[in-house]
Amino acid sequence: MTRSANEIDDARADRAAHAAIASFMAKLGATIKDNAVWDDAYKAIGTAAAADWAYENWGKTSADYTLYDGAVVIGPDGNAISAYLKGNLFQPRDYFGKFFDRQIEAAANPQPAPLLNFFKTKAGILLVASQAIQPFSATSELPKLSVLTFFKELTPEVVDALSDEHELDGLRLQEAPEPDKLNSPIKDMDGAVIGYLVWPSKAPGEAIFDKVYPYVAAAAAILVLFLAAVLLAGASEARRLRRLAEAARFEANHDSLSGLLNRHGILGVLDQLDGTSSPASLYMIDLDGFKAVNDAWGHAVGDELIGIVAKALQGCHPEIHALARLGGDEFALVQFGSSPHRDIEDSILKLFLHPFKIGGRTIEVGTSIGVACRTGNIAPLELLRRADMALYRAKENGKGQAVTYDLELDRERQRIAELEGELRNAINNGAIEPAFQPLVSASTGAIIGLEALARWRSPVGSISPEVFIPLAEKSGLIDALGVHMLRTSIHHAKDWPGLALSVNVSPVQLCNPDFAAQVTAVLDESGFDPARLTLEITEGVLMTNPDQARRSIDVLRRIGIKFALDDFGCGYASIGALRQFGFDRMKIDRSLVLGLEENANGIDILRATVALATALEIPVTAEGIENSRQAEILRASGCDQLQGYLVGKPMSSGEIGERLRQGSSAA
Repeated sequence: MTRSANEIDDARADRAAHAAIASFMAKLGATIKDNAVWDDAYKAIGTAAAADWAYENWGKTSADYTLYDGAVVIGPDGNAISAYLKGNLFQPRDYFGKFFDRQIEAAANPQPAPLLNFFKTKAGILLVASQAIQPFSATSELPKLSVLTFFKELTPEVVDALSDEHELDGLRLQEAPEPDKLNSPIKDMDGAVIGYLVWPSKAPGEAIFDKVYPYVAAAAAILVLFLAAVLLAGASEARRLRRLAEAARFEANHDSLSGLLNRHGILGVLDQLDGTSSPASLYMIDLDGFKAVNDAWGHAVGDELIGIVAKALQGCHPEIHALARLGGDEFALVQFGSSPHRDIEDSILKLFLHPFKIGGRTIEVGTSIGVACRTGNIAPLELLRRADMALYRAKENGKGQAVTYDLELDRERQRIAELEGELRNAINNGAIEPAFQPLVSASTGAIIGLEALARWRSPVGSISPEVFIPLAEKSGLIDALGVHMLRTSIHHAKDWPGLALSVNVSPVQLCNPDFAAQVTAVLDESGFDPARLTLEITEGVLMTNPDQARRSIDVLRRIGIKFALDDFGCGYASIGALRQFGFDRMKIDRSLVLGLEENANGIDILRATVALATALEIPVTAEGIENSRQAEILRASGCDQLQGYLVGKPMSSGEIGERLRQGSSAA
């Protein structure tokens, strides 16, 4: 235990040392990236005043800046434009040595990540970060670029700061390792060791052992006395222990509430079937509506219902070899025989055709079933996984369904996993871009705003938002996608002053406590006027988490952002919810607009919806307008904004810009 405690702490300390170096590199890397990927720097370095500009922005700062000791700018011809160390001019090639030109050559091409390497010089060990000076967004192929280099020496003060930050007491930098100390090497760009971080081990195990040794000795003495007593009563105690062991084995394999096998027990049964050749199948059963029973009647009634269902399942079919409760409202049945699956499934489903009676209460629950057949030498855990996948698909298909596993379920899961990976890369690489659909004034027909719509054009073709947005919500990528869309949309909208920008927000985003801070940060970094921004949310967020949604809306509304209720008319928002949230705009769902053509009372329904919004003093936008008749009816009904293919389809930023220029020329 002493040795293990020492080894565990030494391993922790070694990870902390690597983390310290990584943190040191990350800080300098972030600094060089902020300064190298900079439109102003790219423009200035190409002018005759490049040296003065570099001195004012980087060279002078190096005199007393904590993040770097020196700054060097090497031009495309390989000559130094500017080189300052602690605010003073110096010769970089004499200072850095033979590796410097390799560093500059490797960093000369535009790339998103800086190049960081450790150098050993006469002054000591330095961390050198280099990156090509480039614009933030390149619209064409760039010429050979100048390279900006920041460097920071691993001074005793820097090492002390790393020691304090990462709890590495006694950390110091040495040329050679010490055998009785912990050592972490520092390597140059060729992988050669140029120094070591060295620090003493805390050896917590030895300290703990010194404290507990008297107690261990006393425990050993007590143990000797105890063993002597055990020998005197051995026979009686052995019998008692056998009974306890049998009880423990039963409890380990059985569920305490229902008396059925548990997960461990059913896996044991499946293991025993491996030596047989008879057909066997596993049925996973999940109760539909069980949570509502617990919520309505309490857990005591829910537990009683579990017991009743367990007894009913035990006698549902003669080929049921074993029955288990896996937890909550989930059961597993093992069929040992050749009866068709449909017979077993029907036997199970019949149990839930009639409600259960518990304490004078009538309780209705249904069930979903997933089936997996044992084939070959399939492992019990794999059989359980397959049945669980089939059950998941059955619940997706609806209540009272039974699904048998096939390989397509795994292939579909693999496709979803691959698409999730592609989506993550698409967000990081900017492959998902906004398309902009005009919002026009119902009275004048002029474009007064734009709605940003996410579009993903992958190498294999366009992927529908109806596919990748739900996937982003399920996989936890919706926050990253939302921030990317907001940032990119604002970037384009800054070129169209005077137009409002509408961006859709997922209910998952709005229920994130950090959502308001994320939106505020994007606005601050872009300098975009919050009063031009409208966030569109659907009615679902009013039902799922209204309290958190209200908090986020209130925070963002205070800085001037507006909120629109999107797709109104296809959900269940109440008048009370509309009053409570006080939306700045209501967007009528396209189904109401289509109803003008398809339903005899479509106009009356539309007018009633607009009248409701008018009574609540909420302006109305109509979506999905495809012909002039629809536009005229909506205009007459009181809609002040129109949106749809009649007034403009979703377009790229370039197409929108061209349309706005044409509109300006026509005016």
